[in-house]
Parts: sequence; structure tokens; C-alpha cells
Amino acid sequence: MDISIVGTGYVGLVSAAGFAEKGHNVVCVDVDEDKVELINNKKSPIYEEGLGEILSVVCDRNLKATTDLESAVNSTEVTFICVGTPSGDDGVVDLRYIRGVSADLGKILSKKDSYHVIVVKSTVIPGSTEDVVIPLVEKNSKKKASSDFGVAMNPEFLREGAAVEDFANPDRIVIGALDQKSGDMVEQIYFDFTAPVLRTNVKTAEMIKYTANSLLATKISFINEIGNMCKEMGIDVYDVAKGVGMDHRISPSFLRAGPGFGGSCFPKDVSALVYKANKIGIKPILLESVLKVNSMQPLRVFELVKEKYGPLEGVQISVLGLAFKPGTDDMRYSPAISIINSLVSSGAKIMAYDPQAIENAKKIFGDSIEFASSAEKALKDSSLALILTDWEEFKNIDYSVMKEKRVFDTRKIVKTDLLPDDVEYEGLSW
Repeated sequence: MDISIVGTGYVGLVSAAGFAEKGHNVVCVDVDEDKVELINNKKSPIYEEGLGEILSVVCDRNLKATTDLESAVNSTEVTFICVGTPSGDDGVVDLRYIRGVSADLGKILSKKDSYHVIVVKSTVIPGSTEDVVIPLVEKNSKKKASSDFGVAMNPEFLREGAAVEDFANPDRIVIGALDQKSGDMVEQIYFDFTAPVLRTNVKTAEMIKYTANSLLATKISFINEIGNMCKEMGIDVYDVAKGVGMDHRISPSFLRAGPGFGGSCFPKDVSALVYKANKIGIKPILLESVLKVNSMQPLRVFELVKEKYGPLEGVQISVLGLAFKPGTDDMRYSPAISIINSLVSSGAKIMAYDPQAIENAKKIFGDSIEFASSAEKALKDSSLALILTDWEEFKNIDYSVMKEKRVFDTRKIVKTDLLPDDVEYEGLSW
């Protein structure tokens, strides 16, 4: 099928590459000319494991990028909206990009004779497709949804760092369609996928996405709170999680304690659902607590570091890991941000390293901290190594170059059985 995808962020570009790999003809659309040029040169503007390798193949075959939305829509049968939907501190979802694309699509469809399906893949609060997207398309096209053009909601369930794998091998495919024809066309796109397909109405599909992310975030905050208790009682929370996760009703997924969840999805999606609940008169006590626990977890890391190694004035600390998780360069809502800011405010000198996220981190921290090109260089002459992201390369590091060989591990990534006797090791939740 001929597909156009608006937005080349984590969701849009991974989806575009994945669909192209399955044999569809794909046109990526973005207003950023630099991104478009990179994609057409077979380079990814973002780091996501495996994405660059796919682009190097499909960009020679059946994927291209453009800034021209009209030509992309006119040459395709289906358009996926994959633009960002950021939210403010109060949880209100910013739909400006959704609104802009919807209006533009309406203007383009006003001149297009053939039936075209618009698929919202961006994460939007339940009701947004029907209350925002459809009215704007109808207003600007002078056409009617269902009869003149199709509309569907197809939420993504991609884990950053494993998005390519998740797209190729999804647990399920959810299609919320306004009408039968729209849903059938979207399902045809997934004909070569083995996952079960769930057909719903549009609003239900939107809610499934928010519910899934909120439940996963809840599991993380839950195990972090248990981990904080375990620390005070001398119990390894990872052993506790292993025992609990063996229960088939619970599973071990998302029961890894750490400094808190971050990224482009969980923080904003839970906040958005809390905001929506309050708007409709429901008090979301549990979800509010999930956010509260998560906001306090980075402070917990800082307080433990200060308590054990303080005062921190003038102390050189090596921070290993800046991205919110391994396999990505995404710094959005990363726990590392507030932890590092607290350390800097206490007078500590930070030398940071991350395999992929340094450039994004520089935009956040500026010259308030220094950056190293490797873990070993970050550790040189430091008095403490603080591990915040569980990159594979942090499992076994040579700490001999440190001034004081002290390691505080928030992810339980270090292979302690390989640590020399002169390295002092401490964990966040064990």
C-alpha cells in the first residue's frame, strides 16, 4: 500500500521504516528540512537501536522523505499522523501540531477525488480524534468523514530503545475506526504481521493507549516504593521482584527498581490521564500517587548520595548514563536531569558520559557540567561513580583510574562478582 507518515520522531520514523521493510511504499513528511535531508541520505536523525540499519536499505528502495505534505498525500492512500503531543506541568495535552496537520490535510483532501484514510497514531486523550481531528478535516475539506474520507486511531506500543523490535513483533494491533471501510484499510496494512488485531471504536483505542502506559508506570512506581522500604531493611528489592514476578498474574516486566521513569510517554501520558479524570469529575488517587512517587525518586537518589558521601562541595562525581533508558538518546523527563541539577546545586563537579545522549544533554545542562567521550575518561580522578542508566557497557568497568573507588549504582547493572576488593559499592534499593 502507499502510505504517508507525518512526523519523523521516534514513532513516525520507526513506523515508516517498519512499514517500508514490510514492502509498503512510504513517504515521510516533516517540516524540518535537516531531518528530511538526513533520512534521504539514509541516516537517522534520532538514535534508536536497529533503525539506521533499516533506513540504509529501505531508503534505496521504497522510503523517501519530503517537506511537501500535499504531494505526499496525493501520492498515497493512507496518512498516519505521528506528530508530537507534549503536555504541560498541569497535564494538559498540547494539540497544536495535531490541529495544524488536521487543517492542512483537510485543505489537501478538498482537491483530492479518491477516498483517503487519516490514521491518528499520535497519543491523544480519548475524544481528541472525534472532537478535534475530524471537525478540522471536515471544515477545511468541505467533505464528510466516513462517506468522503476515512478516519481511524491506531495507537503505538513502542518501547524506546526497543522500538524497532516492538514494531516488527507487536503484542497486539489496535485499530479504532470510525467506520468499517477505514478499519479494513488500516488492517490491510498489517496483513503481514502475526499479532492479534483488536478492532474497536476510536475513543476506546485512544483509551487503551493511556491505560497501558499508566499501568506500566504504576508498576514502576510501586516497585520503587517497595525498593525504598527494602533499602532501609537490608533487603534486595531485585530478589523480591524476582519472587513476585514469578506469579503469572503479575510477571516480572517493569518491576526493576531504579531512579524513576522518564521518556516521552509515561510522565506526560499519566499526567494527561490525571488531568482528564479531574475534568470529568473523577479523583484519580492512584495515578496521582504514581506521579508523586516518581517525582520523589530522583530526590531519593540525591539524598542517599549526600548522606553517604557528603558534603559534596568540590567533589568530582562521574555520572554514567544520561538517557532515561538504554538503547536511545532521549533525555525527555530523564531522572538524570533532576539528580544532576541537585548535585550541581550542592557544589559537586560533574563529569558525565552516555553512549548516545551527550548531544541532547548538552542542550539541557550547557556548561554547568562537563562531558567525557568514554566511561573511563569520565571516571578519571573522580571520587564517586553514579550509574543512572543501565547501558550494557556499564556492567564491567575498570575503576582503577578513580581518585576514590566508590560506586553508587541505581540500576543494579554492575557485575559485583567482578569488582576488585578495593571498590566500595552501594546500591539504591538493596
